[in-house]
Amino acid sequence: MEEGESLCAYSRFALQRPDPQELATKLCIPRRGFQLNVDGQPLKILRKNMTTLAHTWNVLSFSNLIPTSHTSDVTLDRARLIYGIIMKMDMNVGYLISHQISLTAQHDTSRLGFPALITTLCKARGVQSDSRSLESLSPAINLAYIKCWIKWPRNN
Repeated sequence: MEEGESLCAYSRFALQRPDPQELATKLCIPRRGFQLNVDGQPLKILRKNMTTLAHTWNVLSFSNLIPTSHTSDVTLDRARLIYGIIMKMDMNVGYLISHQISLTAQHDTSRLGFPALITTLCKARGVQSDSRSLESLSPAINLAYIKCWIKWPRNN
């Protein structure tokens, strides 16, 4: 961070380690919340216990912000992110994506984070490549896409 630059609202919120009950109240259907680990600490929220709004933002988060193939539940960190989005906190989305790309590059893994974004940016800058190897951007997240991930309609 540059001198004189301050943290965005979401970063300040995440650093404060907010109360998991506050998160659960906003993200979960009534009388549902975090599953606890053996020490009684919040571990995850099951997808089926989330409100439609929270689950919709969860789909966006694992599709576009912090990619994961594990979509059956929500970790505490991801719950913070979804809460921040729902509460309309200012976020540095570029930093979130950049940070995820960096984390992926630092780990011994064969997966590539944000392949469509990276290849689209390369194409926009005129990088020549075999067109069969370029990833294409996913379609927009719209009602049809969301219905694929959520039992529709949903009571909450």
